[in-house]
Formats: sequence, C-alpha cells, structure tokens
Amino acid sequence: MKKIMFSLTVISASISLLSFTPKQNKADAVTFTVTAQKSKVDWIGSKKSDYHTGYFPIKSGSVQVEAGKLVGGSFVIDVAGLKVTDERGGEKLQGHLSSADFFDVTKFGDATFAITSVKYTAGDKASITGNLKIKDISAPITFAASIRNADDKGFFAEAFLPFDRTVFGIKYGVGMVDSEVQLAIHIYGTK
Repeated sequence: MKKIMFSLTVISASISLLSFTPKQNKADAVTFTVTAQKSKVDWIGSKKSDYHTGYFPIKSGSVQVEAGKLVGGSFVIDVAGLKVTDERGGEKLQGHLSSADFFDVTKFGDATFAITSVKYTAGDKASITGNLKIKDISAPITFAASIRNADDKGFFAEAFLPFDRTVFGIKYGVGMVDSEVQLAIHIYGTK
C-alpha cells in the first residue's frame, strides 16, 4: 500500500510539474542565405535640376524565418560596388559618390544592416526595425516591407523607403542635392 501511495504521489507531482513547464510549440527558425547575385539596393537621388539612379549590391547576409514569417536577419551592403545607372551621371558621378564627399569607399567599403524587430501588420506586410551602419555611424531605422515569399522555394522581400543621408554624415551639397534618397531594397534568399 505504501508503494502504491508513493507511486501515486510521484505521478501526481510529475503531472503538476509538467503542467507548469512551458510548451515548445514554436517551430525552429530556418535560415536563408542571401543570394548576392540577385539582391540589391536601388537608389534615386535628386538635385535641383535633375536626378540620378543607381544601386548598391548586397555582398552577403542571411534571414531567419519561423513558421513562414520573417523574424530576423542581417546584411552586408557593398558600398564600394555602387553603380550609377543613368547616362547623365556616368563614371564621373560614380567617382564623386565614391569619394570622401559622399561614401568614402576607400575607408568604408561596406555598410551593414541588422534587424532588431519585425512586426507583421498584415499577411505579407511587416514593419522592420534595425540598425544601419554607414561610414562608422550607426542609427536605427524603421520601414515597411513586403515579404513576398518565405517557404521551401526561397525567400523574397522588398521595401521602398526614403533615406536621409545626412544622418550618416553624408552632407555634401545640402540645399542643392536633396538630403533624402529614395531606396528600393530587394532581398532574395535560399536555404
């Protein structure tokens, strides 16, 4: 009888302990490696009499997805690989943007972005907050993004946002050259 009572007490205590143990229902996060050949940051910069277009390649990065939702990630942007795509700007503008007046690519060839939070606002829409570091200046930014795909076939997301270059010490020509640059970010990834 004592053995039965002891067994019942152990079983009861075990059930009590299990009921207070948090359940592990979350699926493990899956990491997608950024496809550098397809991913990039397009930009449009304006001045009083014209505008110019170009892009920065994404050098590397990864995103974490949990249950089909973006939950984190980080990227290295190849600032030294910047390209001007409009004919009016050409190599001359590309050289000027690479100089100390703008990105100073000989000293600061890369920029980084690390996601600190993702809040979904709709099925495929999210507000992403993270830390952007350009020219050794780090600042938080938040923007809306569309998570187009996050499944076994791959990852694809994009965002369209204004970017204030002066926050990162890029102040050349303020007043003549708009401080706000329009960005279009396209990130592709594979498992």
